[in-house]
Amino acid sequence: MSMRGDESEEKACYFLKQKGYRILARNWRTRAGELDIIARDGGILVFVEVKARSGDGFGGPEAAVDRAKQRRLISAALAFMEVTKCELPTRFDVVAIRPGKMRLYQDAFQVTD
Repeated sequence: MSMRGDESEEKACYFLKQKGYRILARNWRTRAGELDIIARDGGILVFVEVKARSGDGFGGPEAAVDRAKQRRLISAALAFMEVTKCELPTRFDVVAIRPGKMRLYQDAFQVTD
């Protein structure tokens, strides 16, 4: 049984709200890529990638956020910051979803040159 992306994101939004996040946008698109969820966690702007897998093959959902995916997310986040003129500190989180389990990885990766 696989979960559709929008269904996974809906569950992730509920999960994040329970943890005090305020959801600002979903599926924000730019030429650089798409940001699944953009939220506030206190004074921090958080870009959240949602990954769902039915099992742990290929390293599970977390493994899907590889270096190439991170670069696309960073590019999309920079585009968001430019368009919105947002100057808040930022963070990249990942919500990994498996059957019956959801895990939040705060500060899953950093922007490096």
